[in-house]
Amino acid sequence: MHHINVEIKVRVDALAPFRQRLEAMNAAYMGTDTQRDTYFVVPEGRLKVREGTIEQGIIFYNRPDQTGPKPSHIERTDPGKALAAVHTVLQAALPVDVVVEKTRSIYWVDQVKVHLDEVPGLGCFVELEAVDTDGTASESDLHAMCTDLMNDLNIPNDALVDRSYSDLVRENTTA
Repeated sequence: MHHINVEIKVRVDALAPFRQRLEAMNAAYMGTDTQRDTYFVVPEGRLKVREGTIEQGIIFYNRPDQTGPKPSHIERTDPGKALAAVHTVLQAALPVDVVVEKTRSIYWVDQVKVHLDEVPGLGCFVELEAVDTDGTASESDLHAMCTDLMNDLNIPNDALVDRSYSDLVRENTTA
C-alpha cells in the first residue's frame, strides 16, 4: 500500500510531559509496542522489517534528511504470519545495515500518529506523522497538521532531528 505522510522527529529529555499533554488533549492511546526494525542496504531510500507487538510489516520509504516537517513516500505491507519467513528471505538476499530496537507508545490525534519512543543508547524522542489515511489529504494539508500539533505539544524547533533512527544508531556504534 502506497501513501504519503509528513513527519518530524525531536529529541527530548523526558516523555512524561508529552504523555501528559496528549492525555489532556484526549489523544487516542493505541498501546505501547516493543519494536525491532532491521534495516537493509538498498540503492536508495530505506527498507526495513518491523517486528512489533502492535505494528509490524515490511516498509520501504524515501524521505529527505532535513529538520522540520518533511514528506515521506511509503510502500508498506504486512505479510502477517509470513513476516518471519519474508525477513529470512530478505536477510539471505540483502546485507543488513543496522538494527534499531525501541519501546514506542502510540497515540492518534485526528490524522496525526504520535510516537513516544525510547531508543537504547540514543534516548527519548517524539515523532509526529501526519498520515493521509483516506487518500484525500494533500502534502500541504499534512504539513499543516504536523505543524499545528508541534505547536500544540510545545515541541521545540531547536531539538528537531533530521535523520532516521537507523542513521543515529549507525553513528552511535561507529563513534
